[in-house]
Amino acid sequence: MPFQSPGGQRGAITILICLVMLILIGLMVSTAFSISTINLRSVANVQSREEAIAAANLVIERRLGADFTAAPAPLAGEPVDINNDGVSGDYLVDLATPVCVRAEQASSSLSFSVTLPSMTASSAWNTIWELQATATEPRSGASVRVVQGVRVLLDSVQKNARCPDV
Repeated sequence: MPFQSPGGQRGAITILICLVMLILIGLMVSTAFSISTINLRSVANVQSREEAIAAANLVIERRLGADFTAAPAPLAGEPVDINNDGVSGDYLVDLATPVCVRAEQASSSLSFSVTLPSMTASSAWNTIWELQATATEPRSGASVRVVQGVRVLLDSVQKNARCPDV
């Protein structure tokens, strides 16, 4: 029977501990990789959502730049180049027909309420309009809806013609 030294037994225990440590380190690395992948996807989703909101707001602002109350009409499939790469159609925006939701006669006590030329306080109306835009990314089909309200000062004739039911 050969003589066994206690050092020989320690080598086997050391190898066993090293294998357990390698397994634990491998689990930590794979978990970190999974977490970073999930975080990357979350950031991409948030970025895509924010870009869609920006595209919808851009189309709404363009519509507000014109007299949209004169002939409110829907707008379908307006292409938006959100990243300014020269390729139009990053997002397609549908704008519903603007709707007059409220009208109040402007107060003559507030100087900023009546600012249009040739309009008196008795003929001025503060109208509230609602604009709804839906931005869609053509590649993924993801979409977001934005609702924006805006106040427009109209005279009595314009108010009666454009907001008759309010």
